[in-house]
Amino acid sequence: MTDAADPPVRLSVENLQVNLAGQDVDVVSEVSFSVAQGEVLGLVGESGSGKTTVAHAILGYARRGLAIVGGTVRLDGRDLLALPPAELRKARGASVAYVPQDPGSALNPVLRVGTQVREILAAHPGTVANVDARVREVLAEVSLEATPDMLRRYPHQLSGGQQQRVALATAFALRPSLLVLDEPTTGLDVTTQRRVLETVRDLCATYGVAGVYVSHDLAVVRELAQSVGVMYAGRMVEFGATDIIFRAPAHPYTARLLRAIPSVERSHVLEGIPGQPPRPGQRPAGCSFAARCPLVIDLCRQGPPPVVPVGQGGHLSRCVKAAEAILPPAAQAVVSAGRPAAAPDDGRGLVVRDLRASYGDTEVLHGLDFQMAGQSCLAIVGESGSGKTTLARCLVGMHPKWRGQITFGGQPLPPGVRARPPEARRAVQYVFQNPYTSLNPRKTVEQLVEQPLGYFFDLPRNESRERVVKVLDDVALSTAFLRRYPDQLSGGERQRVAIARALVVEPDLLICDEVTSALDVSVQAVVIELLRDLQVRRKLMLVFITHNLSLVRAIGDQVVVMSEGRVVEAGPTDDVLDRPRHEYTVRLVEDIPKIGAASGV
Repeated sequence: MTDAADPPVRLSVENLQVNLAGQDVDVVSEVSFSVAQGEVLGLVGESGSGKTTVAHAILGYARRGLAIVGGTVRLDGRDLLALPPAELRKARGASVAYVPQDPGSALNPVLRVGTQVREILAAHPGTVANVDARVREVLAEVSLEATPDMLRRYPHQLSGGQQQRVALATAFALRPSLLVLDEPTTGLDVTTQRRVLETVRDLCATYGVAGVYVSHDLAVVRELAQSVGVMYAGRMVEFGATDIIFRAPAHPYTARLLRAIPSVERSHVLEGIPGQPPRPGQRPAGCSFAARCPLVIDLCRQGPPPVVPVGQGGHLSRCVKAAEAILPPAAQAVVSAGRPAAAPDDGRGLVVRDLRASYGDTEVLHGLDFQMAGQSCLAIVGESGSGKTTLARCLVGMHPKWRGQITFGGQPLPPGVRARPPEARRAVQYVFQNPYTSLNPRKTVEQLVEQPLGYFFDLPRNESRERVVKVLDDVALSTAFLRRYPDQLSGGERQRVAIARALVVEPDLLICDEVTSALDVSVQAVVIELLRDLQVRRKLMLVFITHNLSLVRAIGDQVVVMSEGRVVEAGPTDDVLDRPRHEYTVRLVEDIPKIGAASGV
């Protein structure tokens, strides 16, 4: 899909196709778009939609098992895919640069910051007259001072935001024509994310760089990108100017993605998209979205939908109903997200008094005081390093070096988990941020979920299996998942297995630590609504830790705002988000990317 209204065009992609290596099975096909000088294209879609495959193909790269078999990628008129390998290597870094999702793993842990920035310059000798001056210049451009101390640091001595800015500095060191960014703010808090996005926007505008920004966070794309390409099942299903896409989407898939976005400005039910995208080799003859589409008609299943123009300005959609209202009026109404009534605050909920925690001799939590009633959800928010996860580890007993008082159900909780009686350990369960590492890859789903039962109950085999089946049903997973291994599950399915594993022992308090941070917006909506439903049906108390303040409105009854190991503000969610009193909270709310007019879609 192309938009010829944005000259001068810097990047032009035409009919890009990537197949499974050695097979006539496409992973990405018929992908076309263009990006103008100084502008950013946002590439969005669910996990598995082909976003990252397209981003890699722009660099002339395909991961193992894939092959670029067709199309052109023209940068300043030169087709990168037609270059000999040696010329393509020279183009990478000099003409096109890449910023990965996780700078912690992309940066070499044994090389200092200064060495890593100089390394890209050394790989292209003669392109920069004064290497030291360019290092200082690019670090300043990403708001890092090129002091001797900073240049001597190793990546592990930097915060996540600083690591990402070093990656940006390295990418911009040779003043490339094109910058490809693959989910570069996924794990960052809103304030650090804001700084990174402003850096990307300013550098692209200043140096006339074309940007391709891959993300599952549509709110970020709304603020950063001038145009948007929506990917589904390996094809671009919609393309157009950002304002048009978010105000009047012309494909049902785009509309459903927008309805799954949480809003910091109002509470509403998050609507995930039922079902799963078809995998390569299993795509239907007609529209790939037909099985999940609320507007499907017979024509949709008869053949591939055509790409049709919608209105003015190069807005294109791959849908037979693109010119019609994409959702019926009833579905367009915003549904308010009612919250379950909390139990009376009788002191038998969670009470934290003067909590102080340390790592070694360094105190990192300083006199925390708060409490929550039964059957409620307490959201804990703050920047990276504010102490959120340390607090959660104290609550569950994984961080024993603390003093003060934590009581739950009217009973004090000792610092270490081994010092707590079995009933107290059962009552408080923890869901980790990353199910990729918290689930044993050698165990089946049934074994993973069943394992905690052996710690607290002596159950016959058949009763144990019944509990596993029931809790999987509670998290919307069928018995078909019992024999699967974690690597056979999607990210959202893994996270639901992790939640089921915590719920199988019937806890009273569930601590969720950034459980949606790596999920795309549709799966995130499904997990949030699942937690809300479980809270009501199981009468659960939830502690929900997040750096995404937009989610707080969707799930939290109360919110605690943390900064540098202290509680700076606490209260009812609507009160804190609508009328923040502490300057730190005000800044957090201001830094949240907002959808604006698109939120009512």
